[in-house]
Amino acid sequence: MDEQKKIEHQIELATRAAALVRDETTGQRFRSFAEELKRKLRRMMRRGQVRARAYELWEQAGRPSNRELEFWLEAERQVEEEREERKGAGGS
Repeated sequence: MDEQKKIEHQIELATRAAALVRDETTGQRFRSFAEELKRKLRRMMRRGQVRARAYELWEQAGRPSNRELEFWLEAERQVEEEREERKGAGGS
């Protein structure tokens, strides 16, 4: 099972457990855990987007040597800018 599927499964289990327990404190802990896992999953997915964008930028530039950090930082900037645009347009 890959990491993304594993985290999605854990989120599902924590959410289900939160709905089933009678103790509110325990339910809140499960809900908090599920939210923490969702944040981790979003960060993981964003990292994958940045990696793909950095590779794309590197290829477009003719695959130059020793400029990995430059392409990574530009990719991060672009991915974050797109995320902010989606947020501004009512997306997530």
